[in-house]
Amino acid sequence: MAARGCRSGGVLGSSQSGLLTPPVGGVPRAASAAVMYPPPPPAPPRDFISVTLSPGQGYDGSKSRRRRSCWRKWKQLSRLQRNVILFLLAFLLLCGLLSYISVADQWTAPAGRSAEEHKMRPAKPPVLPAPQKADAKAEHFPGVLPQKPPRHFRRGPPNLQIRAPDKGSKDMRQGDTQRREEAEGGARQKENAQRTIVSWRGAVIEPEQGTEAPSRKADAPTGPALQATRIQNQPGSPNGRQKAVIEAFRHAWTGYRKFAWGHDELKPVSRSFSEWFGLGLTLIDALDTMWILNLKKEFEEARTWVSKKLVFQKDVDVNLFESTIRILGGLLSAYHLSGDHLFLEKAEDFGNRLLPAFQTPSKIPYSDVNIGTGVAHPPRWTSDSTVAEVTSIQLEFRELSRLTGVKKFQEAAEEVTRHVHSLSGKKDGLVPMFINTHTGLFTHTGVFTLGARADSYYEYLLKQWIQGGKKETQLLEDYIAGIEGIKRHLLHKSEPRKLTFVGELTHGRFSAKMDHLVCFLPGTLALGAHHGLPAEHMELAQALMDTCYQMNRQMETGLSPEIVHFNLYPQTTQKDVQVKPADRHNLLRPETVESLFYLYRFTGDRKYQDWGWEILQSFNTYTRVPSGGFSSISNVQDPRNPQPRDKMESFFLGETLKYLYLLFSDDPDLLSLDTYVFNTEAHPLPIWAPA
Repeated sequence: MAARGCRSGGVLGSSQSGLLTPPVGGVPRAASAAVMYPPPPPAPPRDFISVTLSPGQGYDGSKSRRRRSCWRKWKQLSRLQRNVILFLLAFLLLCGLLSYISVADQWTAPAGRSAEEHKMRPAKPPVLPAPQKADAKAEHFPGVLPQKPPRHFRRGPPNLQIRAPDKGSKDMRQGDTQRREEAEGGARQKENAQRTIVSWRGAVIEPEQGTEAPSRKADAPTGPALQATRIQNQPGSPNGRQKAVIEAFRHAWTGYRKFAWGHDELKPVSRSFSEWFGLGLTLIDALDTMWILNLKKEFEEARTWVSKKLVFQKDVDVNLFESTIRILGGLLSAYHLSGDHLFLEKAEDFGNRLLPAFQTPSKIPYSDVNIGTGVAHPPRWTSDSTVAEVTSIQLEFRELSRLTGVKKFQEAAEEVTRHVHSLSGKKDGLVPMFINTHTGLFTHTGVFTLGARADSYYEYLLKQWIQGGKKETQLLEDYIAGIEGIKRHLLHKSEPRKLTFVGELTHGRFSAKMDHLVCFLPGTLALGAHHGLPAEHMELAQALMDTCYQMNRQMETGLSPEIVHFNLYPQTTQKDVQVKPADRHNLLRPETVESLFYLYRFTGDRKYQDWGWEILQSFNTYTRVPSGGFSSISNVQDPRNPQPRDKMESFFLGETLKYLYLLFSDDPDLLSLDTYVFNTEAHPLPIWAPA
């Protein structure tokens, strides 16, 4: 810098020579001065390193000196640079804090419950009722009365288990962490047995000994929460007809596995898939079917998908009813049959995501709920919910509460049952099809049917009564009243064969229209008669079963249409069953084979097996797609061109093929109807207190 200054000064001096004294002797004075005093040569550039050492100290690379160096560099930055750096550091700190909170919430979710609720949750809920040993004494379990094993405890599916039930929790619950196992072990030591009491409209009812439901306070199950030993029969070799069902299932599964894996439904003709909820609907619906059919490889592959791919944190609307009976019911059933805790964990997660649907002024749930955001709403076109939908979720929610010890699921569902029981607008036990979520009142009154929008209301009245050990008498009373209303207002006979059928009533006018969905009724009536209801219920069941068979038999393909109309007037040229062009489709529905299963179980009449065999052959002939899968068809009256609709509903694997397999079994202990009750999607759940 000094050299550059000198050089600049020299230039400045020469540029101001006009200010010097006039020249003497022809030589300018400035030039003379330059001769006498030549400018010094420029200083040579010097490169050097300056090191300053304090007396008595040497440089040892200490952190203190580095900190002073960093501080000097920091002070040399401009204010803008310092502000930018501080802002970035603050932003990164905030992001890290939010990430930590999110991760901590996931790991400590169980701690979010109240301490009392968490303590009452069973450490390892029983899969089926766990009787005490013969030499066990009551004093070992305070508060528990002496028990004896339920008579049907040994009944259940054959020995199809992939994991032995007596293995440790590591085998039973793949992927659980050691932390969870230790916590459950501690909970088992702390749990105290309490006697469970069920309250129904103020009446205190003590359930029979066996698997018990939680009380309104979600009392812990009686006795230590030990996993029940599932003693099952040795697996018998499936007979020829059962093998045909297994082959049909594998063909359907092959198509799903190739073209729709992990998606909701297979489109077998176009070899693609369709989405409804985006939750692997067909896969979950088929879990227990694979278990019952002893398809170990397929079950394990599906279980792996559930473990790794089934995530409910999605911004998607689901129908409360359909997702409850298919997904929640499917997971609960898979848990009961396999004992794999993974399915119960998924079921509880999903149940929590469905609960916002119940947050309405009337406590009648909305039809749809977003499982990611928790926002529930009615359909776009109405503020009503369907009566069948809001009253056909109770089996699943009640069982979820029993298994988890969390009372909110059962309370939300049973609040709906109590509310509907108290409503006016019924007609001799028959209910209208719609109910308003704001007022809680029936709408579209005067229209009564056992088809869509009302059917499973009657089914779940009976099955809840059975599920709870036949103690909730109000459910039974409503069911019997409904059956009497059917007999009084909806039951007629056709011409010329005098087929007994169930029609519809619209503002006092009878219609001879009957949905294929109504064919659930013969099986339900037979189930009620088996559990002690009047014998005339069985007689009506058999008459209606004949009708449902004719709905298939009188079609050219041997498959029932979605809707039929019966002939009421004597005409020799007319068949009993008539079909309109818009109603000729078949969706692979299970209702006919479902009732055939119940009728064969309770009567032993092999004609019901033969009828089911005819239907299976018709499915193979007219709905089977060579590349894999089965397709619904548009015209059951045209065997040459049934017009595939390119869709395989999830219930074909979850219900239709399952009921056919059970129908062809001669073992009454294969999913005994004294031990299990099937939800409306054919997922078996245990009866709480078997007789």
